[in-house]
Amino acid sequence: MTTLPEIPDEDLLRLDHQICFSLHAASRAFGGLYRDALKDLGLTYPQYLAMMVLWEHGTLPVKRIGEHLRLDSGTLSPLLKRLEAAGLVRRERSPEDERSVTVTPTEAGLALREQALNVPRRILAATGLPLEDVIALRTMLESITANLDNEV
Repeated sequence: MTTLPEIPDEDLLRLDHQICFSLHAASRAFGGLYRDALKDLGLTYPQYLAMMVLWEHGTLPVKRIGEHLRLDSGTLSPLLKRLEAAGLVRRERSPEDERSVTVTPTEAGLALREQALNVPRRILAATGLPLEDVIALRTMLESITANLDNEV
């Protein structure tokens, strides 16, 4: 465990000293930018993340998609149903295990990948940071997430 420096009591509860609030504010700012960037694709940010998992891995069980996205099936299932209604994915029960549902991107879903290529470029440019800094920040956030997961 890392030893923390002594922080005066009057500073402990200052909003501008909270990493969680800085992450929350950044997340909200990213959310607004993604909402605008994804408008032409007809996707919400969670739908975009699900499509990215499918573009990267192909057909997957819902459970595996949830593991990638850190979402439970109760949150993921309605999202996948909306993607299916939009014609971007196909959901099918596994013949080996009726409890398992696999998700496959359709031709339209795969074609959407080409249109989505500009989204990460736009987001990177909007950060105002060089790529190396964005990569370093992502690495730090992954480390923080792993450490926090170990605390729960």
